[in-house]
Amino acid sequence: MTRWSTRSTRATGQREPGRPGSVYDESKRVAEALVTAHRGVHGTDAAIVRIFDSYGPRMRPGDGRAVPTFIAQALDGMPLTVAGDGGQTRSLCYVDDTVDGVLALAASAETGPVNIGGGDEITVLELVRRIVGLTGSGSRIRFVDRPVDDPARRRPDTRLARERLGWRPRVGCGRGLERTIGWFSRPAAA
Repeated sequence: MTRWSTRSTRATGQREPGRPGSVYDESKRVAEALVTAHRGVHGTDAAIVRIFDSYGPRMRPGDGRAVPTFIAQALDGMPLTVAGDGGQTRSLCYVDDTVDGVLALAASAETGPVNIGGGDEITVLELVRRIVGLTGSGSRIRFVDRPVDDPARRRPDTRLARERLGWRPRVGCGRGLERTIGWFSRPAAA
């Protein structure tokens, strides 16, 4: 049986046979195929958006995503668990920018897929160091085994969103992390 993964090449929409994949990645690929088929057969007004590394206030600390996990660990004084050597990259996109991108696509005639994601690529290790600095935490970094399906680089090609939707992220990583940490630091957020 051939396994397919969209994670390592999600920005281009290509799939690589033989690479370990995840149920999450495969479910997204199938959902896009279903939306495309339904649109083609029934004329449904639908578009496909691919959201990359969105973060911000109101995220759940235990949902498995990097930013809320690292912030919760730092605020609790726990070690920040970094998979592998932390050299893998992410392109974070603050939630307000993500919402603006989705709304711009919804208001357009574009059918997608359109990538919505941050413009600044950052290593996971740099992200952890920024969070430790912004929280004033004394937490240390603990390196753990990197999952097989963890992409080495995640930087979406957002050219289509810029050119056809006039969209681009406006909130930089530093400001977005400050806002997110501020929300997580409130007593009601815990």
